[in-house]
Amino acid sequence: MDEDIELFKDMTNKILETEVAPYYEQWEKNCILPRSLWNTLGEAGLLGVDVPEEYGGIGSTMDVSQMILRETARNCFGGLATGMNIHSNIVIPYIVNIGSEEQKNQWLPKLVTGEAVGAIAMTEPHTGSDLANIKTRAVMDGNEWVLNGSKIFITNGIHSDLVIVTAKTNPEAGAKGISLFLVDTKLQGFAKGKQLEKIGQHTSDTSELFFEDVRMPASALLGDENHGFFYLMQELPRERLGCSSQAMGACLGAIEMATEYVLERKAFGKRIADFQNTRFKLAEMKAQYEVCYAYYEKCIEKYKNKEMTVEDGALVKLTTTEAENYISNGCLQMFGGYGYSSEYPISRFFVDARIQTIYAGTSEIMKEIISRGILGR
Repeated sequence: MDEDIELFKDMTNKILETEVAPYYEQWEKNCILPRSLWNTLGEAGLLGVDVPEEYGGIGSTMDVSQMILRETARNCFGGLATGMNIHSNIVIPYIVNIGSEEQKNQWLPKLVTGEAVGAIAMTEPHTGSDLANIKTRAVMDGNEWVLNGSKIFITNGIHSDLVIVTAKTNPEAGAKGISLFLVDTKLQGFAKGKQLEKIGQHTSDTSELFFEDVRMPASALLGDENHGFFYLMQELPRERLGCSSQAMGACLGAIEMATEYVLERKAFGKRIADFQNTRFKLAEMKAQYEVCYAYYEKCIEKYKNKEMTVEDGALVKLTTTEAENYISNGCLQMFGGYGYSSEYPISRFFVDARIQTIYAGTSEIMKEIISRGILGR
């Protein structure tokens, strides 16, 4: 298994070096990745690596999937890592774990090759993390579902071909009245809003989505009706593990970048690395990274053994993403004024990290979940 991970690690870095690194700065300026990159990633075998072979994948393990996210983030491609996390680590597992055979055969091969780009749409303009109060509705009309509503902050929204949409199918039931739908973005009534401007992760296309009388076949329902919230809770551990994979990769990448800089840069006649403060700060950050990584690895093993809980997911996301913000900030400081220049990639580590404590559940929500486990309520 370790040999498989190392093989994929080498392949991942070669693809990132040849197909991403030369163009990434321009993509950042464009504030979007080219759609063709998804086909390139699919052809290289970097999408949905743990999809079973019968659905077009290679049947690898989720360890490999997490490694791909780590390496992408370590190379300072945070926006790309987030898009890949949504596509490969969230959308695909939902279909693998919950979807019907028809849905798996229809969508998984396309998602693996990059022919289709996946997104998930939960957040709404006035609900944020409060999924129980979403306004998007789906009602049955004959043998079709009719979808109305809107979503915001949807990663991969612009390029999306398939969107998993949360909608109320029983408005009086609160969280127990939510269902999930596989929405083909080619359907009439589906519309994509403009690209949202963000302070970081510029290459991660993020948009609003609108649904106006979108008529979907009965087969668009993912899983059972009104079981959507249960499915969301079931899949959250992996989603938050993906955020942690990005965080761990970015932490390591920032530390490596800062280390290289302080060994070369001089001030007051000696290397910045020779100042005690520099050495101590690097030691603090490396220690925080290693401790977080140890717990992160533990959670991966628990997930593989089907033992990872929602509380575990909250703990690992909280600790690793907060560490990412702390470490990227500390590493940027070592660059002095150059760290504030967008010409130096360390600045991208810094701005890309900020969203990690917000999406997939804010740090405050993570603390609520953890505290309930402590207090038994």
